[in-house]
Amino acid sequence: MSELSLAYIMPALPEIFLALASMALLICGVLMGNRQTFTLGWLTVITLAVAGLLVLGLDWTRTVTFNGLFVIDGFTAYVKMFVILGLIASLAMSIRYLYQEQMARFEYPVLVMLAGLGMMIMISSNHMLTLYLGLELQSLALYVLAAIRRNHARAAEAGIKYFILGALASGMLLFGMSLVYGFGGALGFEAIAAHLDGLESVPAGLVVGLVFILVGMAFKISAVPFHMWTPDVYQGAPTSVTALFAIVPKLAGMAILIRLLFEPFGALTADWQQIIWVLAAGSMIVGAFAGLVQGNIKRLLAYSSIGNMGYALIGVVAATQSAIGATLVYMIIYMVMTAGAFAALLMLRRDGRGISDIADFSGLSKTNPVLAYALAAIMFSMSGIPPLAGFFGKFLIFQAAVASGFYVLAVIGVLTSVVAAYYYLKIIKVMFFDEPQESCDKIAAFSKRIVLLCAILFIMLFIFWPDVLIETSVAAASSLFVAG
Repeated sequence: MSELSLAYIMPALPEIFLALASMALLICGVLMGNRQTFTLGWLTVITLAVAGLLVLGLDWTRTVTFNGLFVIDGFTAYVKMFVILGLIASLAMSIRYLYQEQMARFEYPVLVMLAGLGMMIMISSNHMLTLYLGLELQSLALYVLAAIRRNHARAAEAGIKYFILGALASGMLLFGMSLVYGFGGALGFEAIAAHLDGLESVPAGLVVGLVFILVGMAFKISAVPFHMWTPDVYQGAPTSVTALFAIVPKLAGMAILIRLLFEPFGALTADWQQIIWVLAAGSMIVGAFAGLVQGNIKRLLAYSSIGNMGYALIGVVAATQSAIGATLVYMIIYMVMTAGAFAALLMLRRDGRGISDIADFSGLSKTNPVLAYALAAIMFSMSGIPPLAGFFGKFLIFQAAVASGFYVLAVIGVLTSVVAAYYYLKIIKVMFFDEPQESCDKIAAFSKRIVLLCAILFIMLFIFWPDVLIETSVAAASSLFVAG
């Protein structure tokens, strides 16, 4: 292979490796059958770890390749690292769970890896077609995962709802892309940006195309009013799949949304800021108030994720380098807290079945005090109680909003954060003050305990080294502004 062709494909080496590895593991699964799901699961974890090392080994200076379709820079590489970490955590927590629920299928880890491959392609897309390719590869794998427990009516319902609404969102996204192409004459991010910079007045059709693209992307991150699928899918899907949905795709979706807004559509900032403002405010309000009446823990975490996407979008509205850095910090902290919460949830089983209702946590401090205190720390962090990591995430977001003059949005964020604290604290109240139910099963949960321990250490020790994550996130965000 010539030096030129090697340099051509090097920026996409992690994606190429994952694509080849997923096909190899799929063939191994077909040959070995479902009895080897455990082995294939851990092989997938190792494969993802190798992909992470490949990302680390890349040159993070901005490089565009594949005829302008694919880009690697500090922002994309940084987000990919955390996407891979989230995939590893979610898959490691899932392997034992698959056997506990009698749903061990060799396709599961392969589908997780294919979803991760789609996310990585999507994050590095520099063209609308690459974006759509990555988005659909991720979505198709997640549709199957949502309904992988085929003999379970609620899981099948979750898969159907996710698929139908996801197809609708994809159609809107494609329609928006077609309008952008029709009025802008290009699909490449750089070409769209150059075209917009040369216009004295922006055609209304191009703005409408942007709106449809934002509708499709808002669905992927569960932003109001395109959140309707989230509670039902979170509740109906197997808990390990719900953990994957909550931990990883939101970060990837937020990353490509940010790149779309700041690279091809940077000239339309005044237009898209109004739309994102409404999405952020609506997500915070619905996430806070709808969560108050939930009795199922997975539905509650679904509304929590909707609210958290609203907080993250505040940084996007602020539209500065420090604000985008704050959004990255917030998304990473949210990912870690959510991984910890689902690790604890997956460890709690009673009479061989996973618990799902908040009432099932009654008196957990008496029957399993270590897990109760760990879960309490996560809930306090999600509430934004100092000095835990969740407080710093919200503080940075609100600070960015105030610095950019979005005072009303910051006030809405603070008030909804207070409202949402009620349902987080309610879980703590149930665990520590309600009468205990029968003890939970004692199960082997080494990987879940590792994930939970890492989450707790991150949440509690963040105050001592906050600058490490903040400075690296702001530096990653700088790639967008240099590119622009």
